Amino acid sequence: MTVVDVASVRAALELVRERILRAGGGDDVTILPVTKGFGPEVIEAAVGAGCTAIGENYAQELIAKRDVLERCNGSIEVHFIGQLQTNKVRQLADLVDVYETVDRMRIADEIAKRAPGARVLIQVDTAGESGKGGCSIEGLDELAEHVVSIGLDLEGLMTVGPTSGGPESARSGFRAVREAVDRLGLSSCSMGMSGDLEVAVQEGSTQIRVGTALFGSRSVPAWRDQER
Repeated sequence: MTVVDVASVRAALELVRERILRAGGGDDVTILPVTKGFGPEVIEAAVGAGCTAIGENYAQELIAKRDVLERCNGSIEVHFIGQLQTNKVRQLADLVDVYETVDRMRIADEIAKRAPGARVLIQVDTAGESGKGGCSIEGLDELAEHVVSIGLDLEGLMTVGPTSGGPESARSGFRAVREAVDRLGLSSCSMGMSGDLEVAVQEGSTQIRVGTALFGSRSVPAWRDQER
């Protein structure tokens, strides 16, 4: 069983930062630790190692970690990075600081209702794989306009690379998302995970989302939110 403590997370962060630097990135590329599938103690270890934000994928798992987040007393931001059901937004409104997976008007409307002015990213589908979510590049402008019109704070875009094909298979999609970020005048470009972060950084990512590279293999079964 992998032991996760402050020292191990701090050392892993340094290794990830070195990978970013070798890929041509700098301190402007932020690291979002993904704590899904790990126990709540991982969040406390991340805070102790100097992390200021964490990412969670499943609503029920995040809700189950409410106590540890309250113990952190506002010292860490929570980014929701999984597919989000409209009927879960009400339960998450007081836990989530940034919603990174807005991919349709209906979910944007629900967030605006439950968390007016919330910070959001639009998720763009660049992999074409079922189950990952994301709006199409073609539908991006319409969704972005809607998100802004209902008072949400649109900070940027997010995408997930293909499951198969290796890191290079993600390059064209990452490039398209970075171009869209620039065209729309946004500041955040969240793309790249443990396996493809180098390609993401080379294509202009401003935030990479990493879990296993920081915490090792997941030991807690991830929650699955069944209905969208």
